[in-house]
Amino acid sequence: MATVLSVSGSPSASSRTGRLLRHLDQRLIAQGHQVIPLDVRTVPADALLGADFGHPAIAEVTELFARADGVVVGTPVYKASYSGVLKALLDLLPQYALTGKTVLPLATGGSTAHVLAIDYALRPVLNSMGAAHIVQGWFTLDKDITVREDGSLTVAPATTEALEQIVDQFSAALERTTPVLAAAG
Repeated sequence: MATVLSVSGSPSASSRTGRLLRHLDQRLIAQGHQVIPLDVRTVPADALLGADFGHPAIAEVTELFARADGVVVGTPVYKASYSGVLKALLDLLPQYALTGKTVLPLATGGSTAHVLAIDYALRPVLNSMGAAHIVQGWFTLDKDITVREDGSLTVAPATTEALEQIVDQFSAALERTTPVLAAAG
């Protein structure tokens, strides 16, 4: 069983991105992984924006990254890039905070014009942070995610199928790398 840190880089409490991540977390849990959700918006703004490396919340988040075998990073796309709140967090983590980790990048947005944000904006940063393996990411259109009045989530059938495949690939990659990390630890 791998430990997965599921990071929502959305600044909004009612974010489709965050809800989609929590929805996908359930699939990972069903596959036997321990999932730790992290909504970056809950990290104190003064610590993020003030680049306070010594802040207890930053130390706690850094420890969560260190404990994780894999990391799911989800972000809404703004102006063809990942969110500023996610950028602020990634900037405060140690340079090689993703060393040895399997990473799944996910993004949501209003237009397919932003689909390359994963490969041209997010993936290079994750790679520079030492990720051992970055699996194929996925971009989900906002229109394919519906939040009902009760807060539950519905994802369009074709998108559901694609996301399940991506999450399963991530899970399989975790299973291949976790025993190696455990033996080396």
